[in-house]
Amino acid sequence: MPAELSVPLAHQFVLLLIIALPVACAAWTVTHEEVFREPREFCKKMSQDCKSLPQRKFFYLFTCEYCFSHYVSAIALWLFRFQLLYTGWRGYLVAWFAVVWIANVYMSVFNLLRLDIKHENVSIAAVQKDLPETAAKK
Repeated sequence: MPAELSVPLAHQFVLLLIIALPVACAAWTVTHEEVFREPREFCKKMSQDCKSLPQRKFFYLFTCEYCFSHYVSAIALWLFRFQLLYTGWRGYLVAWFAVVWIANVYMSVFNLLRLDIKHENVSIAAVQKDLPETAAKK
C-alpha cells in the first residue's frame, strides 16, 4: 500500500486550487493571447505541414490549451514538488491529472466570461448605433 501524505487533505486541496491558477494562466496565454500570436501561427502551420507525426504533434501542443496544460502542469509539479494524496510517483501522477483538470476548469470559466463580455459589448454597440437613428425619427 502506498504511503499517504502527512499533509492534511484540506491543505492539499487548497494547494491544488492555487497551483492550477498559474498553470491555467500560462496555458491560456501561450495558446490564445496576442503576445504569442506569431509563434502560435508558426506552430499551427508546422502542425499541419510537417511530414512526421511526432513533429506535427509537437507543434500542435502549442496551439491547444488542453494539451499544453499537461506540460505546464508537469513543470509546475516539478517546481513546487506538489504531490496529492500519496507520496512518491503515485502522488505526482494524481496531482498531475488533478492540476490539469482544475486548470482546464479555470480556462473554461474564463472563456465563458470572455464570451459573455464580448456579447455584452456587441449588444451595447448595436444599441448605441440605433440610438441616433431612433432620436432622429422623433
